Amino acid sequence: MRESLSHQVALARPLSADPAGQAIRRANRIRRRRTGAGLALAAAVTVLLGAGMVQLGAGTGRDGAPIAVIGDPDRPNRPVPTASVPGAETSPGTSASLVVSETLVNPDGQRLVLRDIGPAEHAQLLPGGGGWLVVSTPTTAGRSLWVVQNDGLVQVLLAGAGPIVLAPDSRQVAWRDGSDLIVAGVVGAQLIGAARTPVPAAAEPVRFVGDSVLVRLDPESAGHTLWRPGTGQMPAAVDRQTLNVYGALPDGRLVGQTVATDPGGTCLAVLAPTRYLKPVESGCGADLSQDGIGGVSADGRWLLANGRVGKTDQALLVDLRRLGPTPTAVAAGPPITGAIVWSNETQAVYLDGGGDLVRVDVGRVRAGKPAAPTPVPDVPAGDRPVLVKSF
Repeated sequence: MRESLSHQVALARPLSADPAGQAIRRANRIRRRRTGAGLALAAAVTVLLGAGMVQLGAGTGRDGAPIAVIGDPDRPNRPVPTASVPGAETSPGTSASLVVSETLVNPDGQRLVLRDIGPAEHAQLLPGGGGWLVVSTPTTAGRSLWVVQNDGLVQVLLAGAGPIVLAPDSRQVAWRDGSDLIVAGVVGAQLIGAARTPVPAAAEPVRFVGDSVLVRLDPESAGHTLWRPGTGQMPAAVDRQTLNVYGALPDGRLVGQTVATDPGGTCLAVLAPTRYLKPVESGCGADLSQDGIGGVSADGRWLLANGRVGKTDQALLVDLRRLGPTPTAVAAGPPITGAIVWSNETQAVYLDGGGDLVRVDVGRVRAGKPAAPTPVPDVPAGDRPVLVKSF
């Protein structure tokens, strides 16, 4: 009996259940499931990121570098983007570009020099008067939009853009970017809330009309439409009569140049900005040029625009309250180049082709005394100032 029991104790019987083995096997199964789930999640994230990158790439509207510099905190340490000029001399440590001063001049002939920006064609005060929004002249690399603050700091909002237009209050900007038109708000030195829409190949922004953007479909022919950002793509409604728009009347209607029935002729029209520009009144007597340069007085009474008297190119003064079938246009001074600033309801200022100031007095012009140019004091020879309303 003793020997039998000792043999039974010496023989180890396998347990019906192995707790340690079960724990190890369970851990292996859990690890395999987690590994599979992790791989699946990684694949899903990769697909989502890839799709997002494709969407972002498609949204830029071009294959090159993005043109907008929005709220760049490192801007003071970055050079101002500029375009190289063939034949320009370069010094060590500088780019082959024209990063120069730009002179602003007001209707009184006072000058303000902005440092460290390239050649400009337009400037407006920032809301609150904290500085300037400055649009560059076009280069082979496109246009730039700078913020020049009163303390002298220059920041780049846009570089390499197509045509740029600013809202009258400087709170919005519209520009062409590749195949798209983009509108954004301006807050301080940042662009916010950008909206975009595809546009035809030759289309470009002309001006803001309220919260909408007037878009010229082809600079070589008549045709405009109005796009309201945030409402989708460019509307299908198109005006095929309007060649140029000079400005707005106090009631929101526009003054523009339209195609006449006579071949090659043009008319002056008051336009209602609905879904497109609808002529509501017109007259075809003034011989206006088709360069689109012109400006309307704040009270809506007078138009100053380029045209001809006989065979001589002149700035013309037109009384919009006597538009009629044959509006009367009188010579006001030498041809206009660039912006027109109406100082009040009867006095306007512009620059002529030589960069001289021309001050137009409506009373004198109507009396047969066109304005004569006067040089801007202390502007270096060859420099062309940019006319602004005030400092």
